[in-house]
Amino acid sequence: MSAWGSDWGRLPATAADWRLKAQARLPRFLFDYVDGGATDEQTLRANEAAWAGHTLRQRVLVDVDGVDTRTALLGQPCSLPLALAPIGLAGLMARRGEVQAARAAEAVGVPFTLSTVGICPLAEVMGAVQRPPWFQLYMLRDRGIVRALLQRAWAAGCRTLVFTVDLPISGMRHRDTRNGLSAPPARAALIKAVQLSTRPGWLWDVAIKGQPHGFGNLSDQVPRAQNMDAFKAWIDTQFDPTVTWADIDWLRQQWPGTVVLKGLLDEGDAHAAVQAGVQGLIVSNHGGRQLDGVAPTATKLPAIAHAVGAELEVLVDGGVRSGVDVFRALALGARGVLIGRPWVWALAGGGERALTELLQRWQHELKLAMTLAGVTRVADIGPQHLETLA
Repeated sequence: MSAWGSDWGRLPATAADWRLKAQARLPRFLFDYVDGGATDEQTLRANEAAWAGHTLRQRVLVDVDGVDTRTALLGQPCSLPLALAPIGLAGLMARRGEVQAARAAEAVGVPFTLSTVGICPLAEVMGAVQRPPWFQLYMLRDRGIVRALLQRAWAAGCRTLVFTVDLPISGMRHRDTRNGLSAPPARAALIKAVQLSTRPGWLWDVAIKGQPHGFGNLSDQVPRAQNMDAFKAWIDTQFDPTVTWADIDWLRQQWPGTVVLKGLLDEGDAHAAVQAGVQGLIVSNHGGRQLDGVAPTATKLPAIAHAVGAELEVLVDGGVRSGVDVFRALALGARGVLIGRPWVWALAGGGERALTELLQRWQHELKLAMTLAGVTRVADIGPQHLETLA
């Protein structure tokens, strides 16, 4: 039975609905990998709640004929100010997941960002779409591998690089520990086997029919990239805590296109990003997956956007769950948003079609919010469309 008809009389409509579908379909260790956050998950919860704390200002008897959600993000035309964030292991959430997500994003008209540690290689994704994705990078200790990744992405046609800066080491994610992802190999295998036995649909559709399951973008550079446990052990040693602003200079020498820094929460860091000569930044706390207890992105966005928004593009992620939240982010100063968990939930729960429909619904929600706020252009959305600024 399809994901649309598995609950009699109830069709998925929201990101929360698709989260339940994904939970029912994915093995627990994969669902928790996407769904979980760091330590006690305070920031994870706060991210979502913070958007709801901003009340929209409704206006009536305003000519809102011709409301237009279109805009451009980092020079790329978009049907709405939204991009799909990079998600590691997305190819395990649905059969060839990165390819399905890239096709859905292109069908709707928004950017897709391919993770360095995605399952599907860039060449496979490029073969499925007309417009190159954005490419996400971690700074690894082996700069030769980094250089090779950048050269391959550029040669494939990618022109926007999303550089994640808030991962010098991995955060403590207790759900992963409970699911055996850091346990001795024999014990981890047993825990996974028990969880996999309850998801025969995923086993057939993704585990068997969705092969190969290596880390496609690193398969040529990394020994044993097809072995998940060995690769995780390798990648954990490759995250580089010595990276500084000087490395941004090196990165810009390697990449002649657009550079966006993902993971900033501080005004001082935002000013440093301007001085480093990048074209954009993403206000982000890694979806609450790195340091628990830091501020939700909605509370940090206004000051950062005010400080540097005239000099580079300010985007935001973390807890965005609807088209109304997209409106809130724009009113608080962002040029656009990135979403992570919602697109994975939809993809895991219902595939490419579900993700396409979710994005289209969010576009309609944004259009409705604009209409009832009395604004017809994305560029005109601002703090005047909120009752209060927290």
